[in-house]
Amino acid sequence: MRIGILIIGIFAVLALAPVLGAQPSRISGVDPDSGKVGDVIGATGEQIDASKVDELYLTDGKTDIKTEIVSQNETVIKFKIPSKAKAGRYSLMIKTKGADAKLLEQPVRITIEE
Repeated sequence: MRIGILIIGIFAVLALAPVLGAQPSRISGVDPDSGKVGDVIGATGEQIDASKVDELYLTDGKTDIKTEIVSQNETVIKFKIPSKAKAGRYSLMIKTKGADAKLLEQPVRITIEE
């Protein structure tokens, strides 16, 4: 009886492993950390390729400004600072892909210069 329960437990862990091991998309840095309208900035992180991250925004907590993604892979998103961005400090926010898409504000900030 115990062996049967153990086998069921092992199968349950194996079935859940992809879900439990999945790491969310996240941005950990930007380079350069400041720029002007039209400049291309590189955001680095994990799980940020086009199959996982749909859109990238600048946010000041009140206003979200969609950026133009120039290129994107698993660890880097290159984006243009949009013309709607006014001078100031902004956080980056990603919109994930999928039926359960989420907006996730990232702990990374960029300064937009005049």
